[in-house]
Parts: sequence; C-alpha cells; structure tokens
Amino acid sequence: MIMEFNRELDARGLHCPLPILKTKKALADMTSGQVLRVLATDSGSVRDFQAFAKQTGNDLLSQTEENREYVFFMKRK
Repeated sequence: MIMEFNRELDARGLHCPLPILKTKKALADMTSGQVLRVLATDSGSVRDFQAFAKQTGNDLLSQTEENREYVFFMKRK
C-alpha cells in the first residue's frame, strides 16, 4: 500500500529525542490534515512516536520497519 504524504522528514542517524523534536517542529509548519512521512533509525522511536501521537492528538497513521529503518506517517490534527 502506498500512502500519500505532503512532506518528508529524514531523521535517520538521529537519537532520542531528536526525531520527535524534529517531527514536532515539522508538524507545526503544516496545516491540519496534512501527512508527514518520517524516516528514522533509532529503535526507541517506535515507542516514542506512539507516545507522541497520544500526547499531541496527531494521528499515527502507520509505522513500518524494514532493515532496521523505521517509517512513520503522522497526520497533523
């Protein structure tokens, strides 16, 4: 399944909390309903993105992992 997105954030090589902080900043620059695709390599980011979605109300539409690379799709509330 190919998911449409409005913007992409490359957070590969960054460690906690930088992927979340950069995601928060990117989402702030987007309009409601837009989708952000985030690429990350920090294994802790799976748990972090789930918590971030709950705390902020932004929707975590999808999260996948392939070859220790994580892809998240976040929808701005």
